[in-house]
Amino acid sequence: MRYQMKYAFSIALVAGLLGGASVLAQGNNPSNTAPNPYKVQDNWVKPAMGRPFGSTIGIDIDKDGSSIWVFDRCGGNDCTNSKVAPIQKFDAQGRLVTSFGSNMINYPHGLHVDRDGNIWVTDNRGTPARPGRPGEARQGRGHTVMKFSPDGRLLMTLGTPGVAGATETTFNAPCDVYVAQDGSIFVADGHGGMTNARIVKFDRTGKFIKAWGTPGAGQGQFNEPHGLAMDSQGRLFVADRGNNRIQIFDQEGKFLAEWKQFGRPSGIFIDRNDVLYVADSQSGPEENENPDFKQGIRVGSARDGRITAFIEEKEYIGSLEGTAADPAGNVYAGYTGAQYFRRFSK
Repeated sequence: MRYQMKYAFSIALVAGLLGGASVLAQGNNPSNTAPNPYKVQDNWVKPAMGRPFGSTIGIDIDKDGSSIWVFDRCGGNDCTNSKVAPIQKFDAQGRLVTSFGSNMINYPHGLHVDRDGNIWVTDNRGTPARPGRPGEARQGRGHTVMKFSPDGRLLMTLGTPGVAGATETTFNAPCDVYVAQDGSIFVADGHGGMTNARIVKFDRTGKFIKAWGTPGAGQGQFNEPHGLAMDSQGRLFVADRGNNRIQIFDQEGKFLAEWKQFGRPSGIFIDRNDVLYVADSQSGPEENENPDFKQGIRVGSARDGRITAFIEEKEYIGSLEGTAADPAGNVYAGYTGAQYFRRFSK
């Protein structure tokens, strides 16, 4: 389905922009007017055996710097009863290299590739264990973070499969995961509503260290912590989507800053040069959220928050949630409602 939009010009207070708060019409908002040096490459990727992309939510770059890992919802919008593998790797020419994860994940959400090339994913929804005769009982699944080797072997599971909670051993709708250089594991736990609103930290072995955050809009509070990234200084960037901001913390949870100039962030990615890519899938008067911002991918600096480019989304409104960029400067976009995946090149 193609989502068409006609932008209305409305006036509202936009706080947190660089230079301070001001009253801006959407067309005059500097976050919407940065240049777009990119062109779309719709036919770059080649799905194997005609398998379509489903809701594509997680994207990251392989350890080799050129291959791309994609996490989608099994060709549709859910994997609960699907036998399709939701984790796929494509080479630099867009050809499928490998896929895995079938019958293991309910609702794909975040994906991260660590420094050793391991693949981490979050399963955002849970199904409880189901009793049955020996060999027929179904184990609980979901509300977990899973670590896979590059060849698809399950190496670690964080959380209790099928059990929602806010303890040291449970999550409730985890959205994303990020592994720091020292192996520390950070989980964005919660997807709004009655789920959690916290960041959880584990050591490299999966041992719980700490958690921070409560529901709300204050410093260190969250309303749908939807994505994670880390810059070269080791600062943790959280896409606090429901609060229309990025929050920045040190690795112990100390609040450092908040940025609102990147819109209503769904996906967030920082490359090795501290270039920040933020996918905004919910701003605009059509969504009744953050009306002075247009949807698209904003590109800027993770060092000072300055926006340098804006890939405006005019076609698949309400869908662009995942993003990443390779060392060659290509930008990748994952769409949920539109169930699509594409690349932009300079």
